[in-house]
Amino acid sequence: MIYAGIDAGSRTIKVVLMASKGNRIIASGIADQGIDQERLAMDIFKRLISSSGKGRKDISRIVATGYGRNAISSADLAVTEITCQAAGVRLLCPQARTVVEIGGQDSKLIRLEADGSVRDFDMNDRCAAGTGRFLELVAARLGVGLDKFGELAGRSENPAVISSMCAVFAETEIIGLLAGGASPADIAAGVRDAVASRLTALAGGRLDDPIVLTGGVAMIPGLADVIAKVLDRQVQVSARPQYTGAIGAAIIACSRPEHSP
Repeated sequence: MIYAGIDAGSRTIKVVLMASKGNRIIASGIADQGIDQERLAMDIFKRLISSSGKGRKDISRIVATGYGRNAISSADLAVTEITCQAAGVRLLCPQARTVVEIGGQDSKLIRLEADGSVRDFDMNDRCAAGTGRFLELVAARLGVGLDKFGELAGRSENPAVISSMCAVFAETEIIGLLAGGASPADIAAGVRDAVASRLTALAGGRLDDPIVLTGGVAMIPGLADVIAKVLDRQVQVSARPQYTGAIGAAIIACSRPEHSP
């Protein structure tokens, strides 16, 4: 049987098709977020079904998660991203005890029990600093795409100090640093370091190993190493970090009894 997970995140929409036998991922797709989340999600969903040689009738259940989960009316169930991130990371990294997820508009620290269930979590959703959207804005200000941000930061010889923890003030600070002659590489490294420090403050020292980094920002080269250095702990990047929420949603779809909605 085949199940679907849809993660309607604040920046992108991800869809995963999963076979219930062995929780095997058979297809996945991603698109930038937009106004009509339902249409965007269903476009990916239909494309994946078609490319897999299946039909809509072959999909037993759809579970939606993420920022826009309630906008996906085609889903049979909506589940919080905390639960789905935990389930997705658990499949990919079975020993994980702490999940660090940096999304487009927020960041989360999820602490897991030994069986993978959620013990508790902390979330920063009141300020854009340290999120994917903030890093996109910084990268654009420095004249690079987000995909090149880590490479730029890696060329730094003297990382700038970014003291503001507010996205608006941090951008003003970056403008001042550029005007003062700081190199884009040093500013990028300073921002990367500030993101790691912000996560440390969010954690409050309450972290269990192994620590797994996920979310689209996890793909920025060097970020996991900086977070590990600031935490003084080993940090590993999840496999398929952009998809862990959608994967978790698909797992939950698989695990619910067949008579459930």
